[in-house]
Amino acid sequence: MEIKKVTNKEEWEGFLQGCRDKTFLQSWNWGEFQKLIRGRVWRLGVYEEENLVAVSLVVKVVARRGTFLLLPHGPVTKPGEQRKEAILSALLPFLKDVALKEKASFIRFNPIWERVEENVQLFRKAGFKDAPSQMHPEASWKLDITLDLEELLSQMRKTTRYLIRQAAKNQDITIERSSSRVDVELFSRMHEKVSRRQAFVPFSLEYLQGEFEAFSKDNQVLLFLAKYKSNVAAASFVVFWSGIGFYHHAVSLPEFAKLSLSYLLLWEALKEAKRRGCVLYDFWGYVDPKTQPKHPWAGPTLFKQGFGGEAKLYVKTQDYPVSLKYWFTAFFETVRRIRRHL
Repeated sequence: MEIKKVTNKEEWEGFLQGCRDKTFLQSWNWGEFQKLIRGRVWRLGVYEEENLVAVSLVVKVVARRGTFLLLPHGPVTKPGEQRKEAILSALLPFLKDVALKEKASFIRFNPIWERVEENVQLFRKAGFKDAPSQMHPEASWKLDITLDLEELLSQMRKTTRYLIRQAAKNQDITIERSSSRVDVELFSRMHEKVSRRQAFVPFSLEYLQGEFEAFSKDNQVLLFLAKYKSNVAAASFVVFWSGIGFYHHAVSLPEFAKLSLSYLLLWEALKEAKRRGCVLYDFWGYVDPKTQPKHPWAGPTLFKQGFGGEAKLYVKTQDYPVSLKYWFTAFFETVRRIRRHL
């Protein structure tokens, strides 16, 4: 197998269109966004006799805790591809050379490969270790939306279905779609307000605007705004890519919680995904509320589960140390994870 840089957007997106297990973190536009905020990206293709068998976006991350190479939800392989060990063996030497040239202390794989022992052992045999923290979800809640709308409603939790219908009947509630930069600023202000109450670190306005503009070029993103008597009370940031709708960011002001706006908001986003021809809705981020009831994502997961669907678990984030500096980063991230109760 041979590693080559992919420079053609159509070739990259065309390959991913035929893949089943994927997220927009490997899309061409996410690469453009990462290039804007981080500076260096590589789009690598794994070829066998000129046939493309896997791809992976690689991002150089420069942070206070250290410099490293990140493969967000990559590499991505074709359905049924059984040569993951060979693909990993081809990628790793190439990435080690890049890491040394870029003065990166480790390589971080955040794969979207199914969390089964066979896949876990591929990384163990190659010298990887479980990362002390995750940068992107290691599990997600997903819903097949090929059914018609009434069937989708019928398979929801009874309470979820009731709250959607109640919110829809309320004449003071409206749902709007937006592709305006001004509304991204509004979303950011809401995010900051809620983050202060709930003690989490929000994405910056610059980050949200950069992501929104990257996907707006191909009409792949929308903001959904839930208004109560003209006041925006909840909002979501949804990416539509390669037949999948992604519920990437969301915010809801607590003073409007009793109105169930988030239920109707998500339902409208789900309907938009169907209108665009999507076959899957990815609710983005999942933990098991039964085994991790105190996790910050436990409440949001219960909300998502009400719409129906199933959990998909990926191999945990894997690190390949390249230099001794890695252990400083590992210590820093371990302490931070404990402090955040993750």
